[in-house]
Amino acid sequence: MRVLSEARETTLRPPRNRPDPRAVSWWTVRWLSFMLPLGGGAAAAFWFLTDRPPGLGVAAAAFAAGCAVLALTAPHAQYRVQRWEVTGEAVYTRRGLLTHTWRVAPMSRVQTVDTARGPLQRLFGLADVTVTTASAAGAVKIEGLDEKLATDLAARLTAVTQATRGDAT
Repeated sequence: MRVLSEARETTLRPPRNRPDPRAVSWWTVRWLSFMLPLGGGAAAAFWFLTDRPPGLGVAAAAFAAGCAVLALTAPHAQYRVQRWEVTGEAVYTRRGLLTHTWRVAPMSRVQTVDTARGPLQRLFGLADVTVTTASAAGAVKIEGLDEKLATDLAARLTAVTQATRGDAT
């Protein structure tokens, strides 16, 4: 796809960088922390019912197995499709398995750059970078980066943003 601007023509392409491979483990733990209680709750509810229709047991077991399979496969799929890149002109992200969501934030629109590291992220040595822009669509988030890379990226984005002309509105 080509975008025409006043001064030059820009060709949009997929962002080059993937999250850190350790992000798959982090996402798997997050999925499991949600799906295991959900699937286990369905199995426990069936177990404690006094009147257990046989078809309900099969449905509860299938639901619990589906929760486990989803928790173990979704992070790998997310890793395959999630991309990011920062150039001197913009921050690019792409995510989504069924619906690809592309975000392009021009440097002249960047207002703040934040890094975040939750407890699980610290355990895996990861961090997120959030680029807040003057956009109704909200911030651009780059997830699952090595913590050192995230710190360096935030510093680089801050320097490039300060050197970029514009008022970020």
